[in-house]
Amino acid sequence: MNPKPMNDVLEEPGWRALAMGKELAGRPLIFLAATDSTNRVALEMAEQGGGPAVVVAESQSGGRGRLQRQWHSPPEAGIYASFLYWPRLEPQDLAKLTLAAGLALARALEKNTGLHPGLKWPNDLLLAGKKCGGILCECRLVAGTGKPAVVIGIGLNVNTPSRDIPPELQHKATSLRLASGRTWDRGVLLAALGQELDIVVATMEQGGFAEILASWRKRDALLGHELDWLTPNGQVVRGISLGPDQHGILQIRDHQGCTHEVISGDITANLGS
Repeated sequence: MNPKPMNDVLEEPGWRALAMGKELAGRPLIFLAATDSTNRVALEMAEQGGGPAVVVAESQSGGRGRLQRQWHSPPEAGIYASFLYWPRLEPQDLAKLTLAAGLALARALEKNTGLHPGLKWPNDLLLAGKKCGGILCECRLVAGTGKPAVVIGIGLNVNTPSRDIPPELQHKATSLRLASGRTWDRGVLLAALGQELDIVVATMEQGGFAEILASWRKRDALLGHELDWLTPNGQVVRGISLGPDQHGILQIRDHQGCTHEVISGDITANLGS
């Protein structure tokens, strides 16, 4: 994929074609000029019995990330997309799709931009220690089907200029454009992401989480770094990241030598340590 210099007009032929199309990676495509949340739209489709599909928006007013944090979604700058799957997975394996989706996103960018993002457990994509993307997986047991629907929501800062990143996030957020000095065709990146997601979901269905985890660990941005874990009950645990275990659960060794399993809660890392 040939990037364009930052001072070029963003033509994005792949994105324009996407906006006028009805399909992405072999699945129905719903392209919205604006919405509150692509995940909400996709979950409503699941509740109505909709098959695999992808919902894409040019902008979102209520994009969400993990722990109900807002995902800033300005127009003509990022990828805001939700992929609806009906995966053949056991209930205990559904949460592992967050790590699988992170790997898919990293692979899509590596192959199409030459950038080498890191992965921060459980759902963040980093460039030079700053967040440029995030994943929100949501499951819904649909009445009458007996099967869980899974929506994999992706937010990626692609051509976002510095001025569009809120002041309070300038020190910890970035975009592909800011990291590379180039702009990118979001349509090409989104198509690549759809292909990579299909690969990891199929691998999961075939019992291949260990393979996914091994690849995820190679991109682990937290491994060996000191971090603070704010537990759901408000306790702060400081320690060294040991990375996710075989079930995808983050392990932290505190300064007393005790190992903690992180299932939920907030993680703050000092990536300079």
